[in-house]
Amino acid sequence: MLRDVDLAEEFAQEAFVAALSQWPATGIPRNPGAWLLTVARNRALDHFRKTKRLTPLDTNAQTHSSANLPDLDDDVGDDVLRLMFIACHPVLSREARVALTLRLLGGLTTAEIARAYLTSEPTVAQRLVRAKRTLAEAQATFELPRGEDRQARLPMVLEAIYLIFNEGYSATAGEDWMRPELCKDAQRLARILVGLAPQEPEVQGLAALLDLQASRMPARTKPDGTPILLLDQNRTRWDRVLIQRGLASLDQASRLDNGHPGPYQLQAAIAACHARANIADQTDWVRIAQLYAQLADVAPSPVVELNRAVAAGMAFGPQAGLDLADALAGHPALAGYHLLPSVRGEFLERLGRLDEARDAFLEAAALTRNEREREVLLQRATPK
Repeated sequence: MLRDVDLAEEFAQEAFVAALSQWPATGIPRNPGAWLLTVARNRALDHFRKTKRLTPLDTNAQTHSSANLPDLDDDVGDDVLRLMFIACHPVLSREARVALTLRLLGGLTTAEIARAYLTSEPTVAQRLVRAKRTLAEAQATFELPRGEDRQARLPMVLEAIYLIFNEGYSATAGEDWMRPELCKDAQRLARILVGLAPQEPEVQGLAALLDLQASRMPARTKPDGTPILLLDQNRTRWDRVLIQRGLASLDQASRLDNGHPGPYQLQAAIAACHARANIADQTDWVRIAQLYAQLADVAPSPVVELNRAVAAGMAFGPQAGLDLADALAGHPALAGYHLLPSVRGEFLERLGRLDEARDAFLEAAALTRNEREREVLLQRATPK
């Protein structure tokens, strides 16, 4: 209605404040979404009256009732997913679309988005400011895309859901290693997308990946929240229902990809290798290394290369993994990325180079902002 992201945020927040004030006394209204939209719209109209500015709102907005507000569901069936498609506006660059979506709808902070893109917080902050300015200057309309327009926005929506899950699976900062509510939100959105686009292999691949990764969550921490690394997890605690659902989605993706799997499908195939191994020693690390090599061709990135180093070290020995990890040491995108020294520490320890391993774990501990992860890294740096 406003065609202004900043004003929309401001009046939406005011509506939520009003709800927090009134609903405890009056009860939750029958249609909470319509109530919030009505309050936000009225606050917007008040703002334009006071500032004597022309309003982008419809001239009949004052007479609109909650009954004829925009249909939030349309054929998408979910408010958040609908807004994700709207926020991924074509006037923005791909990175700006996803960053804005993550900030407005994914609940991620600037720091969390920065980690997802291996960039600095000021860079992300500027990207968000420029995205809002671009939308305003283009006088962009915010409508649910359909047909080819929606298809064009689908990769950005998939990327946003993927990054929301990643932040939930391994939190950037704070006292908790995981944020399960973010993972559940991402899984839910991926499942809705499967219903909307069942013939898209990457939609099936993303759904498979998230389910297979989420299946490990019951075994990833001790009762006190201490992280348990993959090779040390009790696999009987992995969620077999999620594993079966993920494998079924992966099979469906394979039937649709015409022999050209995409990055989400390849990552799901890697997760499936872990899921099929009843104990850590049964893991097919050679196959995982091959899949990471494919992934590096399809979607090259320094993080993929670091993961390929891990797989190579497990498949072909620690020196092979260390060589690949050392080759990434000067990569600017990995400067300050704690997992690089952590991986190096793992291989150095296995090679018996304990002093170097200790230094690498200490470096990783100094770089991470997650307290739980720091505790594990410091413990690994302590001589046994």
